[in-house]
Amino acid sequence: MAIIKKKIWPSYYEDIASGKKKYDWRLNDFNINEGDTLVLEEWDPATKAYTGRNIEKKVTYVGKFDLKNSFWPTEEILDKGIQIISLE
Repeated sequence: MAIIKKKIWPSYYEDIASGKKKYDWRLNDFNINEGDTLVLEEWDPATKAYTGRNIEKKVTYVGKFDLKNSFWPTEEILDKGIQIISLE
């Protein structure tokens, strides 16, 4: 099992730390698997510096999406965007 560190902005950090946000949406530019630990390090974009706070979360599911071959036409995705829905 790997430990992966990633930046996270303060508002998203707060939502994950409080338990409200139970997912993370990332560009597929790194390898991550179920069972890995994702360490989210709070990054303040205004100061361009880490705040010193971090939170560790166990990865329970990784979904990868190919937007070019999705359910919807690319034009609709670019026009409307995509939403991610967290379920409980």
